[in-house]
Amino acid sequence: MTDIQNTSGNFAVQTAQNQGTNTNKPDAKIRAAAEDFEAFFLSQVLNSMSAGLQTDETFGGGESEKIFRSMMNDEYAKSMSKQGGIGIADVVYREMLALQEVK
Repeated sequence: MTDIQNTSGNFAVQTAQNQGTNTNKPDAKIRAAAEDFEAFFLSQVLNSMSAGLQTDETFGGGESEKIFRSMMNDEYAKSMSKQGGIGIADVVYREMLALQEVK
């Protein structure tokens, strides 16, 4: 899990380390940050899509199901991003590499 309390700007590095990614390569750090961004975006989309769903009161419902559904959407988003996602991570990755070359 990522360190949310981190304020030093090393979010992508810590995320990559926690996911077992080789962080010796700068490209791996950039790729991890791009995938994290896409996963966050997809999580927001999935949460918006499932916001209006009615729950079956027989087997669930209530606040705990809302929390579980949000957590489930987060995991779906991470999985989708790791499997290739919808292309956002690729675009973000290329842009981040291009920004480094400009300096």
